[in-house]
Amino acid sequence: METTTETPAISADEFQALEQKVLRAVEIVRREREARAAAEADAAELRAQLEALTAASNAAQAQITTLNQERETVRQRVEKMLQQMDELV
Repeated sequence: METTTETPAISADEFQALEQKVLRAVEIVRREREARAAAEADAAELRAQLEALTAASNAAQAQITTLNQERETVRQRVEKMLQQMDELV
């Protein structure tokens, strides 16, 4: 038994239509790759900004903690001075 495989003939119009579809697909893939690269660059920039803001936030929080401690120390000293003044009167 011999099996023959015949390939269907493709007309020039069908080939041209197929070629156009392939070219459109290639263009879509190219645009999507460019969009992905741009999105990745944006994400990297946003990560860097987030790290900078996090560092600034941590520094501000540390400064607030220090200022609150200093304020409490001053409050205690003022209360002590007021008590001493009351004792004098």
